Amino acid sequence: MLSGRASGVAKTADGNVEAMRALLVAKRSGREARITCLNQIRHLGFTAPDELRERFGSAPRTALAAQPAALRPRADRGAVLYATKLAMRSLGRRVLTIDDEITRLDVALAELVTATAPSLVGLHGVGVDTAAILCVVAGDNPQRVRSETALAHLCGVAPLEATSGKVTRRHRLDRGGNRQANHALWRIVFTRLGSDARTHSYVARRLDDGLSRPEIIRSLKRYVACETYRHLRR
Repeated sequence: MLSGRASGVAKTADGNVEAMRALLVAKRSGREARITCLNQIRHLGFTAPDELRERFGSAPRTALAAQPAALRPRADRGAVLYATKLAMRSLGRRVLTIDDEITRLDVALAELVTATAPSLVGLHGVGVDTAAILCVVAGDNPQRVRSETALAHLCGVAPLEATSGKVTRRHRLDRGGNRQANHALWRIVFTRLGSDARTHSYVARRLDDGLSRPEIIRSLKRYVACETYRHLRR
């Protein structure tokens, strides 16, 4: 690029896709904070005085925020019990607040994805988050990604040959590209492995051909990248 010979086109950041990227950043941060709070609530439940340990030690994860958020700490019940209840209530309410924020972010994200790439979310296994991530890797000017192969390279799923001496030619893992987009493709493949008849047939056929399961998943990710490419170009 510094030599002046680069021919690639940079992503623009002036439209719906850039707005998606900002929302994804906030949502990812919220999910991480939520997990941290839930783990801290669980830990406090394990180490709390008997009254709380019996109540929260085996609480289901679905109630791990709402139940602590409803606690009523009383200073006359002892310093440790009071402080633990206060801490658990604070963490529980924080989780509920984060849940509300994520819900609002989901609504905004769904509106942008629907307006930008409506056919993309119609593909089997493609949800709003995965569609947004794939839109972000292409940018607000997806025409800059000129081929399916280019998108595969951007997502780190382009086939890379791995040969050595007399070893049969195979393909190895590509550790380059956008790792979030790579994971988005993996999620699509994982969903299809559980519920798509065509994917089941393909896996069975390739297993009979002698391919390993990781190799098959890499091939499926490459196929999904090619499939989504047609829905990203506008």
